[in-house]
Amino acid sequence: MSDIRIATAEDQVLLDKEAKYCSYGDTVHYIEPPRIFSRCEGSYVWDTEDQAYLDLQMWYSAVNFGYANPRLNNALKQQIDTLPQIASQYLHKGKIELSEMIAVDAKKKFGLDGRVHFNVGGSQSIEDSLKVVRNATNGKSLMFAFEGGYHGRTLGASSITSSYRYRRRYGHFGERAQFIPFPYHFRGPKGMTKEEYGSHCVQQFARLFETEYNGVWDPKVGQSEYAAFYVEPIQGTGGYVIPPMNFYRELKHVLDQHGILMVSDEIQMGFYRTGKLWSIEHFDVQPDVIVFGKALTNGLNPLGGIWAREELINPKIFPPGSTHSTFASNPLGTAVGLEMFKMTNEVDYGAMVMAKGKFFLEGLQDLQKRFPIIGDVDGLGLALRCEICGPDGFTPDKATLDYMVEEGMKGDMVVDGQKLGLILDVGGYYKNVITLAPSLEISYPEIELGLKLLEQLLVRATNR
Repeated sequence: MSDIRIATAEDQVLLDKEAKYCSYGDTVHYIEPPRIFSRCEGSYVWDTEDQAYLDLQMWYSAVNFGYANPRLNNALKQQIDTLPQIASQYLHKGKIELSEMIAVDAKKKFGLDGRVHFNVGGSQSIEDSLKVVRNATNGKSLMFAFEGGYHGRTLGASSITSSYRYRRRYGHFGERAQFIPFPYHFRGPKGMTKEEYGSHCVQQFARLFETEYNGVWDPKVGQSEYAAFYVEPIQGTGGYVIPPMNFYRELKHVLDQHGILMVSDEIQMGFYRTGKLWSIEHFDVQPDVIVFGKALTNGLNPLGGIWAREELINPKIFPPGSTHSTFASNPLGTAVGLEMFKMTNEVDYGAMVMAKGKFFLEGLQDLQKRFPIIGDVDGLGLALRCEICGPDGFTPDKATLDYMVEEGMKGDMVVDGQKLGLILDVGGYYKNVITLAPSLEISYPEIELGLKLLEQLLVRATNR
């Protein structure tokens, strides 16, 4: 095992400048000294010393289709040479055709007419969805959301994100959320199957509507004080927690009974991360609003947006000027998004992702059998989790995972004579979960390599 890595003289100059001139408000340094990267391709990034790192988190699932994907890069280059810029008050072909693709797909899958509205990223699109929801419910500003849920850090989005840490110094800005327990079966009550626990969580939610004195429902007029329930079908920052398959179907039944909208936040799990375009598709429900971002442009352009049912977003209900962003629906972003859809329509990405995810999950399950500190593994497609625990296999062990992350970033592991680093992401309620979001283009040999590197980190953690 190597000692703490020292920054090169060139990197140290840059780090000193960062310390003096850069806000730390948008930065989290997980290791010291931070790495400075110089290039990327496929599933790998290289630092300024040309040390390669296998990346198993792909920019928090923004780069689903691999770094420097030639086809998507070329779509961007071609658009730069034709129509790189145009004010959003004017139309261009890309915006219209990308909207059509998303809306037609939603009609086919959910049987609902709807429209697409763009903004510059996930949090901003959450803000727009809050406007749509409030407008459609006569200004209601109360929302339901999940414990462990994450929807962004802008003012409105942080109000429906469960971590108080993101609101503590800023308060609330209009919206407020009541946070409902998520069916996190590994940490739920013992003696229930996963499906039984899902039903139990729905029943506990439904009891809020039994009488007016539970605080959310007026039975005399049949109205709830709450406008919508914001859900991540698979929790992202919360640790890639995958609920039972019956959960959302039963939850949606309760919501429909009480006129509460379901907003599906697909920012991290959208665009085939779970083997389907939208992760909510796995659960046999019809969302009222879908919010997307990140992998729409494979990280090449900050473009996100929402799809909403026609009744919520048609021009008579949500008129021109309801919201605006200078760079929304910009032609560079929509060009890449269009090419992404064309690319994924030519290959059965669903089958490919599910097969790779099954192979990866089986490898994680094998590691779990051999390393007691792995308390839980799970996965849906290529959204995978590995929960690091104490010797009892249950008590959260953040310190050990932090150690593994730091060791992975040393770039000193060797597999088949190749020196490599490993990039992991940390999530979970207790920050003890490896949230694995590899490139959907990852090869089977690269999955095997990732498992071998994980095994080396687990050996180091066990023997330290």
